[in-house]
Amino acid sequence: MLARDLVSDVIPALRTSDTGARALSWMEIFRISHLPIVNNREFLGLISDTDIYDLGMTDEPIGNHRLSLFSPFVYDSQHVYEVIEIASRLKLTVIPVLDEKKNYIGLIGQNDLLSHFATLTAVNEPGGLIVLEMNHHDYSLSQIAQIVESNNARILSLYIRSPEESTMIEVTVKINRSDLTPVIRTFDRYDYNVKASYMDDENLDTFYRNRYEQFIRYLNV
Repeated sequence: MLARDLVSDVIPALRTSDTGARALSWMEIFRISHLPIVNNREFLGLISDTDIYDLGMTDEPIGNHRLSLFSPFVYDSQHVYEVIEIASRLKLTVIPVLDEKKNYIGLIGQNDLLSHFATLTAVNEPGGLIVLEMNHHDYSLSQIAQIVESNNARILSLYIRSPEESTMIEVTVKINRSDLTPVIRTFDRYDYNVKASYMDDENLDTFYRNRYEQFIRYLNV
C-alpha cells in the first residue's frame, strides 16, 4: 500500500491566516498534536500545539509570527512502511503527503496508520497465532511456510520482532485455522521453540491489545 491510499480528507490543513486558537481547536477535535500549514497547495511546514503555546499566539493569525517550522513529508508514491518509519522517528501524529511536484494533497493521521497495521496483521481474519523464538541465523521463511502448509493451513500474516536486550527474534505467524495443535506439533518436530500460541478469542484479544500498545509506543505518540 502506498501513501496516497491512506490520505485523509477529514483533517483540514491550516492557512497562515488561521489563528492559533483555531489550530488548537482542530488538534483537540482530531486528537492530534500537529497540523500542516498550506497556502494554496504549497506546503509550508508543520506546526505543533507546543509551538503555539510557546509563542503565545492563540488569538493571532499564525502568519503574523516568524515560525521555525520543520517540514517532514512523504511523496504519495512512497510505501506505507516509510510513512510509519518517519512518524516513529520524528514523533509525529500526522504526516503530510505531497505529489511529485511537491503540491500538498493531504495528510495521513495516526488512526489511518493504526487501521493499516490491523490490516497487515490480519486482525479481523479468523484463525490462530503462533509465536516462535529463534536466533537470527535460524530464521527461514520458506521452512516456516512449508510447515504451516503441510498441515493444510495458510499463513495470513507474519512479522518479526527483536526484543530489547536479546539476541533472539520473535516470529509471529497468523494462521487461518483456530486449532493449531497439528501445526505446533510439526514445529516441535523441527526443533522450533514455540514460545506461545493463541487459539481462543479471549487470548487473541489480549495479544492484539498488547501488540497495539507496542505499536503506539513505536510511533512515540
